[in-house]
Amino acid sequence: MVKLGIRDWITQHNDQALLCDGLEDAIIGIAERGDEEPVVVYDRDRCIELFQYQGMTEEEAKNHFDYNVIGSWMGPGTPIFMTRYDTNE
Repeated sequence: MVKLGIRDWITQHNDQALLCDGLEDAIIGIAERGDEEPVVVYDRDRCIELFQYQGMTEEEAKNHFDYNVIGSWMGPGTPIFMTRYDTNE
């Protein structure tokens, strides 16, 4: 059995799902709700880490994420961003 790439896997669930450029490594799955089409789910902290890897400071990465990523509504296929619950807190 051939393992699908992440984009092919997402397309199987919703070929209209929107993706964020440069954040593919932060995808953790898809989410479904009611009669809405599935959307891509990203790990918020991993997104910020990826921005830092691209050269931003932590503060710049958080500001960029809050303004340009979370602040962007692109329609019903807009991804969602999850903050993981830390059982150690």
